[in-house]
Amino acid sequence: PLQTTTDLLSRNGKNIAFADYSPLWKAHRRLLYVTLVSHPHSEVSFEMLIIYYETEKLCSQLQETLGTPVDLGPELIRAITNVVCTLVFNSSYEKGDPEFHMVMDYNNGIVETIAGGSLVDTFPWLKTFFFKKERLISCITEVLIKWESQQDKATYHEGETRDLLDALLKAQHPPRESAGAGKDAEGISDDHVLMTVADAFGAGVETTATVLRWTIAFLLHHPEVQQRIQEEIDDKIGPDRHLTLMDRGKLPYLESTLNEVLRIRPVTPLLIPHVALEDTSIGEYFIPKGTRVIVNMWSIHHDPQEWTDPEEFKPDRFLDSNGLQISLPSFIPFGAGPRVCVGESLAKIELFLFASRLLQCFTFRNPPGAPLPDLEGKYGLVLQPKEYRMSAPCWQMWLSVV
Repeated sequence: PLQTTTDLLSRNGKNIAFADYSPLWKAHRRLLYVTLVSHPHSEVSFEMLIIYYETEKLCSQLQETLGTPVDLGPELIRAITNVVCTLVFNSSYEKGDPEFHMVMDYNNGIVETIAGGSLVDTFPWLKTFFFKKERLISCITEVLIKWESQQDKATYHEGETRDLLDALLKAQHPPRESAGAGKDAEGISDDHVLMTVADAFGAGVETTATVLRWTIAFLLHHPEVQQRIQEEIDDKIGPDRHLTLMDRGKLPYLESTLNEVLRIRPVTPLLIPHVALEDTSIGEYFIPKGTRVIVNMWSIHHDPQEWTDPEEFKPDRFLDSNGLQISLPSFIPFGAGPRVCVGESLAKIELFLFASRLLQCFTFRNPPGAPLPDLEGKYGLVLQPKEYRMSAPCWQMWLSVV
């Protein structure tokens, strides 16, 4: 059964995150996954998009600060929003674009409203008193999202795939010559299309930007970790070329640092609720069919039986004695099983390319006299760091901005 907030958020389970497990859900999820991974609509890959456009624009803006204390959050969110916008709408936003602020209002409204809805999800009878239903509905039906959806419908050509919306429209109306091609996706409605767009923004922007903000916050607390990452980049890559995804295996300490951030500050401490499809059990606990199950990611990632000093920030825990990266069974930041986050691959690409480029170009420092970032965070739909400022003098005194 759906909860009060997620029922409205997903239009009765029309998105991927909250829909019932079914053949339609599997086809819907597979369609989104293929689009995220293959990015068929663009002449450039995600990697090229991130490297040669968004990271460079972000670095250029940071260079202009000349070490002045700034909050990197807004520009980081805009850069990542542009990656998702290119995927979904085949468009992006420049600094100061009023439509970008509309997108952010939409996203922030959902985050804030869902965060405040947990009480009524537990005690539905309280929704009359505490739940801002109108606020959530207005965010879900944001004019920009509707306009972009209708824009694609008006210009869609049969068989063409420019962006995620085209891929969904193609699944709704497969080319006439390929009879049966869309059979698996039969039942994808206009609400499914709109809710998939909402999924892409909700899961693809806030979460990735939050992890990067946490990463910088922990590096300000642990400058020795930052220095070691930069030395690894200089040694394995050098200062005079862009990093690519082919370099991931060469930078195990950077990858381990990102993993440690995902462990110690999981973006979603409580995963999306799911429902048991049949009677089952976990250990000694019996779980009847229909029971709503919530996975406590925070507990898993801070279990002292699984992690040595779980409250300590230790990237080396993800490295073996030879300095090579290792997998740990209790590390599941994107969930597991059929409901694992569909955007996991894209998120990992973004995290690596943004973090590696920023640390190749800049050293992040705490402003003189200012307190270090608060590491407790503020809990909502995601666990966000509180606002903080940092300065970013150039580490390598060059930037080839596109």
